[in-house]
Amino acid sequence: MSGAEVPIVVCVSADVAVRERVLRQLDGVGSVVSCADLAQLRAMLFPSPGGATPAVGPVAPPVAPQGPVSWGKLVVDRAGGRVTWRDEPLPLTPTERELLVRLVGPPLVLWSYEQLCASVLGGADTALLHSTMKRLRHRLRALPGGPQVHTVRGVGYRLGPLPPPA
Repeated sequence: MSGAEVPIVVCVSADVAVRERVLRQLDGVGSVVSCADLAQLRAMLFPSPGGATPAVGPVAPPVAPQGPVSWGKLVVDRAGGRVTWRDEPLPLTPTERELLVRLVGPPLVLWSYEQLCASVLGGADTALLHSTMKRLRHRLRALPGGPQVHTVRGVGYRLGPLPPPA
């Protein structure tokens, strides 16, 4: 490489520890673009027309809705601390409820492990996220025709199947 060439390294990993290790190992080598998934990388490389150019580095997670959100017959009232399925209360812990708010809230998106950890668990490790999600899945399985949490391996979670149109 000549003195004018500076390498650009792209690191894509849902694991924060992996990205931090890569950044430490490549410190001073050149520019490093670090993101949790390919969707974030695409957003950095190909910003939407008319939109703001995203900053290089972590991309902010989608914002959790403030009012009640619904997914078919499931209603999550964040402010009231209440979740109902077909007008019957569904007992969830505050953390399970916050995870559900994000998964149900518009727009229905795939949430990366990192985004959920940052927005719901205050940056805790993914082990806590996985155990909480396991409990939430168990509770949702008991709902006939209810939403199910699906894992997108190596990336995160999404809600499905979509409820039939009303």
